Amino acid sequence: MEAVAKLNNVPTSPRKMRLVAGMIRGEKVNRALNILKFEPKDGAARLEKLLLSAVANWQAKNEEARLEEAELYVKEIRVDGGKMLKRLRPAPQGRAHRIRKRSNHVTLIIDSMNGAELESNTITDNEEK
Repeated sequence: MEAVAKLNNVPTSPRKMRLVAGMIRGEKVNRALNILKFEPKDGAARLEKLLLSAVANWQAKNEEARLEEAELYVKEIRVDGGKMLKRLRPAPQGRAHRIRKRSNHVTLIIDSMNGAELESNTITDNEEK
């Protein structure tokens, strides 16, 4: 059973956030939390909080399951561009340069390795019949 957490309008450029997101893609949740805790980049703290939120969402969905036995992993993490604030910066000789202040949207999906194995087994069993 998967759980989703979203973070919208983060005032960081998508390119910078994708660098941090790429480090935890496909990792187990405990390892991903350790990576984010000690990563000095600005987006790491926000992604750590988002990952904890996704774990809480998974626990709310699966109240009967134990978190330690579930073997959660980061199934998918997507960083999309958000709204862009356009500002003008004064330049020499009366001109102006446009400054684009970018933002992004992050979608994080975690899943249980045990649940993924069960789903794949049921799919193969149905295909054999």
